[in-house]
Amino acid sequence: MELLVAYQKDPAGHNIAKFISQELEKNGDVYKGKDFDLLIISSPVISADLLEEKFDYDGYIFLSKHAAESGVLALTCHNTGNFSDANFGGYSRQVSIPHPYIQKSYIQNLWNARSEFPGFQITIEATHHGPTALNKPALFIEIGTTEKEWNDVNLCNSVGQIIVDVMKEEQKSYPIAICFGGTHYPEKFTNELIHGKYSLGTVIPKHALGQIDQSLFSHIIKRNRGATAALLDWNGMGKNKQKILEMLERTDLEVIKL
Repeated sequence: MELLVAYQKDPAGHNIAKFISQELEKNGDVYKGKDFDLLIISSPVISADLLEEKFDYDGYIFLSKHAAESGVLALTCHNTGNFSDANFGGYSRQVSIPHPYIQKSYIQNLWNARSEFPGFQITIEATHHGPTALNKPALFIEIGTTEKEWNDVNLCNSVGQIIVDVMKEEQKSYPIAICFGGTHYPEKFTNELIHGKYSLGTVIPKHALGQIDQSLFSHIIKRNRGATAALLDWNGMGKNKQKILEMLERTDLEVIKL
């Protein structure tokens, strides 16, 4: 069973959680449901690395606000991890175990309901921030991009309903790919998730490829259980393209250029 997790002082995450909790039954700290449970915590979700010591589940879906200097309205989701220093939760040079099937199901459901969210970009983000140390899959689902959207109860409820629908579905299996290159909002990988056959594991953007050495690369491969392919944003890898290609040659991953 999956655990949905929100921080009580995060307006977007808390609003989503309040909506979802209405059809659940509270038992101690946890809102219990047939298909999933829900937890509202008193500390930021990006620092929830020790969560499973008390709450042991098959996976964790974190409900959160999304902020961006651009101010572009966005509904996002992403796997977590740090390729260098841990400035926003988690541990340095550590990535979480991705949650590829739920991520694909969520972004596809969100895309199919896009008429409900005019003006919003529907996108994944490259892997970033914590938590990173959980031993079960982790996924962030976020509402952006300003306090207006975070406090828009109708918006949060609509996203919450999509999350409930996804959690009640029997998850389909898809081939899993690790992604290399592109920007923080990787259009090619988002399109693959929505329209293609692959689900996505860790997404390493162009600006982080310089941090990838053999040790971190091996760690990423280990955390991406079941991955069979590497998707490359071929024109978005910069000067580290050859280094990554050489590392991939020593794996069994099918290399696919986008």
